[in-house]
Amino acid sequence: MSQSISKKRPWLAAVLAVLATGLGHVYLRRWRRALGWLLLVVGVTVVFVDQSAIDALLAGQAVDRTAFVPAFVVGSLSVVDAYLLARAHNVVARLATTPPSQLTRCPDCGKELDTDLDFCQWCSAELPAAPGRSEE
Repeated sequence: MSQSISKKRPWLAAVLAVLATGLGHVYLRRWRRALGWLLLVVGVTVVFVDQSAIDALLAGQAVDRTAFVPAFVVGSLSVVDAYLLARAHNVVARLATTPPSQLTRCPDCGKELDTDLDFCQWCSAELPAAPGRSEE
């Protein structure tokens, strides 16, 4: 069963991850990873954030924002992870839809390729072997 790989928007994955931890991963259909990030941010909040700060936040009172730095760090890492996963997904999608013999642009950096080389002369990414190219 052949299934096409749709391209994802890295910026959208990052914006969704900013709105709610794990939402960017849900957009990428990475269910376990979304749940993992959500559990991680909740766990870090429970372990490292002072309970009085959590209670004050839930009560709508003024809160010292520095108390939530550990949760913010984990949430930020989730945003970066969603962005990078979307970019990696797009590289795989490009490789899956373009035969190696027809590659004219680097799947990693997107710049024009020299067809005589087995790697990208711009970013040094290794290219898949083309059927007509001899392996030495």
